[in-house]
Amino acid sequence: MIRLRTPRVEINLVKLAHNAEKLFNLYGSKGIGIMGVTKAICGGPEIAKVLVNKGIRILADSKIINLKKMRDAGIQAEFVLLRTPALSEIDLVIKYADISMNTEIAVIKRLSETAIKNKTLHKIILMIEMGDLREGISPLNLDQYVQDVLKLPGVKMVGIGANFACFGGVKPNEDKMETLSSLAIQVEKKFALPLSYVSGGNSANYRWFATADDIGNINNLRLGESIFLGRETLCRKRIPELFTDVFTFISEVIESKIKSSIPNGEIGQNAFGISPKWKNRGQIRRAILGVGIQDVLVSGLTPKLDIEILGSSSDHTILDAKKVDLKVGDEVAFNLDYGALLSVMTSPYVMKEYIHTM
Repeated sequence: MIRLRTPRVEINLVKLAHNAEKLFNLYGSKGIGIMGVTKAICGGPEIAKVLVNKGIRILADSKIINLKKMRDAGIQAEFVLLRTPALSEIDLVIKYADISMNTEIAVIKRLSETAIKNKTLHKIILMIEMGDLREGISPLNLDQYVQDVLKLPGVKMVGIGANFACFGGVKPNEDKMETLSSLAIQVEKKFALPLSYVSGGNSANYRWFATADDIGNINNLRLGESIFLGRETLCRKRIPELFTDVFTFISEVIESKIKSSIPNGEIGQNAFGISPKWKNRGQIRRAILGVGIQDVLVSGLTPKLDIEILGSSSDHTILDAKKVDLKVGDEVAFNLDYGALLSVMTSPYVMKEYIHTM
């Protein structure tokens, strides 16, 4: 097996544990439990183990292969499929997910049939459309959905939930949370059905939580980015006392030369069909890293040094080194946003290195 030093992402498990514990205690102070969302880290067992050890014992992912990976690694948690299942994967959902989030009766019926065949009980959370326009049942149709689910053997409805600030950017504000709470109360009273989960959203809910005197019936949030990057996701501001550098991306300089800041010749399209515009900075030290868009979402990187990313191709990233004397072989470190984190953890070309000290 080939092992390279770069590119790599360094994952500080001590800082990760700190973030997980802080958030678990913070939200728990108002009676809100956490589902740890593992999709950005591809269900990595090393990271999942840290979350579980810090009290986050429900892990949610949108990829069944990631749920399987964590189960096979012996992670002791309850596993949630974070989206409505595809009909073609129902057998795997029953096998690897304890709970799934659902919006389609046809899918729930198939889950019911498959659960009965496998002599098991599969839990269901119904997702409600509350404005973000990703997934969800209309609130007007919720009663009918609940009635239909309660008639099906092999499945058990355990909660309702809503999604915010993922597709439409809609904020999980006080009005939205009050509406979701009211729907939960309506379901519990009308159907004599206690709901274990009223899942009010994700890392975007931090501001609502911090300012809410009354959280209503909301008792669960699904957190990924705030655990991994220490930020809320409406304005990407740091949450107090959390680390924002749990993950660090590192690449290596493969060329460093003084060159013109603007290309010389007639400009057409670049490798990605864009006709680039250039600012004349005169002669600059242009450093090249041996990574590109195939390895990482370059637009989601922020250099830790006072240098600037000028652009990238599929396998090269060009820097203006400014006053930093970057030499061939030097390593350059970057902070990541969520998109960059998702890309480096998914990329087979980026080595993952776990750090066990602060």
